[in-house]
Amino acid sequence: MPAEQETLASQSQTPRTHRVEALFSHGRLVAIPRKEARREQLLVHLADTLFERERSYSEREVNEALLTVHEDCSALRRHLVVAGLLVRPRDGSSYRRGR
Repeated sequence: MPAEQETLASQSQTPRTHRVEALFSHGRLVAIPRKEARREQLLVHLADTLFERERSYSEREVNEALLTVHEDCSALRRHLVVAGLLVRPRDGSSYRRGR
């Protein structure tokens, strides 16, 4: 591979520090990112890996799923709802995958 193509190929690869996996240690989320773009990346990952698209979840089920990765399930749940990745009716009786 010519040097110019190697440089372009290495630039297009996401460095480990920018991947979602870098936020986890031993399968647990180390901290909820403060930077909005990084948090959005994490939330998309959590929605994709923890929740099925065509299924309704109770609040308890959502909490249990989120507790598998972080102890502050309430904050994660709130962030997911605000981001539109989980949607719920006004009464909060169930949750579904959003966008």
